[in-house]
Amino acid sequence: MLYKAYPFCLYPNKDQQALIHQTHGHCRFVYNHFLELWHTAYKEEGKGLNRSSMSKMLTKLKKQDDTAWLRHVDSVALQTSCEHLIDAFGRFFKKQNRYPRFKSKKNPVQSYTTKNTNDNIAIVGNKIKLPKLGRVKFKQTRALEGRMMRATKTFTPLRTSEKRQAGCT
Repeated sequence: MLYKAYPFCLYPNKDQQALIHQTHGHCRFVYNHFLELWHTAYKEEGKGLNRSSMSKMLTKLKKQDDTAWLRHVDSVALQTSCEHLIDAFGRFFKKQNRYPRFKSKKNPVQSYTTKNTNDNIAIVGNKIKLPKLGRVKFKQTRALEGRMMRATKTFTPLRTSEKRQAGCT
């Protein structure tokens, strides 16, 4: 099976932009939180966390009062952050990569990934339907082949001259 990535330029409104940035921050928090838990568990027990325990902890984390704000963004994006951490540790133990590092808010490139479940990601006319964001305008530069499995929303701040060349605002 062949997987292809199609980059598109999104044009979200102000509310959607705020929710996108909020989702970036929440996914970064979840990744860093579980990286810290993994690190302490590995020091104490000699084993890290597994997918099911992280999933249960994420559910409990969203139910706590001090982290209830995690409920306001796409839950699949938060779960995908945990999966990215598991993948990072898998690569580390296979000696393919370095030890996973904490994600920084100061990094200019922020991203999150969500999966297509129950057709929550779809193209409707000149808009793309994304979880929690609703329909977002986008510039479709080429036709899609097959079905969409995931959507990764990456935010890279562009300088004014780069915006004109890219055709994005």
